[in-house]
Amino acid sequence: MSGAARPAPAGDFDYEAHGAGYAAIRRPDPRIAAQVHAALGAARTVVNVGAGAGSYEPEDRAVVAVEPSATMRAQRPRHRLPAVDATAERLPFDDGAFDAAMAMITIHQWSDLRRGLGEMRRVARGPVVILTFDGAALDRLWLAGYAPEIVVAEARRMPPIDRVLAALGGTGTVAEVPIPHDCTDGFMAAHWRRPHAYLDPRIREGISVFHLLPADEVEQAVAQLRADLDSGAWERRYADLLDRDEIDLGFRVIVAEYAGR
Repeated sequence: MSGAARPAPAGDFDYEAHGAGYAAIRRPDPRIAAQVHAALGAARTVVNVGAGAGSYEPEDRAVVAVEPSATMRAQRPRHRLPAVDATAERLPFDDGAFDAAMAMITIHQWSDLRRGLGEMRRVARGPVVILTFDGAALDRLWLAGYAPEIVVAEARRMPPIDRVLAALGGTGTVAEVPIPHDCTDGFMAAHWRRPHAYLDPRIREGISVFHLLPADEVEQAVAQLRADLDSGAWERRYADLLDRDEIDLGFRVIVAEYAGR
């Protein structure tokens, strides 16, 4: 007898089909993690919504992870508690169950952004912390010169910062998250000073937007980048980047706090 049908993904990326190697590529960067953990303040209990494999969860606090993808839940480190099988839009917790709530590079995959953020507000007594990208800033990445369709697609799927702030309510702040040149997290903009990384299909496998465009367009962009790296054209064109230790490419941490809680 055949098993139950696999539910359709809520967002535009199917983590069940393509997320098997995610944890190996998307390793949390400690400098970014420090900024996220500082934003959580004194919270001792935290819910991580859309947790994936558990990136950026603090080790020194009690964390409950929520993740709807079985493939992603299976990649959580063994020393952490299993993730709850649920979605952001329907968190199975009481009002004010946690000191804080966090969502790390995930809100662009939610089926109902306002409802999901509202649920985070509901279950957290303290701050709600969101790590995301400002889509309007992604064209700063030189990859746009090789694969403009990829950068446009990535920008289109990222909820505008002002929309996120409006849905969260309370007192919101937005802080720049510099991307270090040796960033260990393999998101799309992480390799801004390591162009050869984009030639590696294993790296691209962990970047969801590469799955959203026709394969021939991706291969054409990769072929042009490889040619420019071989000829030295890339280095001549972007030599100024090679002396930089970090860069702002629209990575942001949003924190909403609520008076009286």
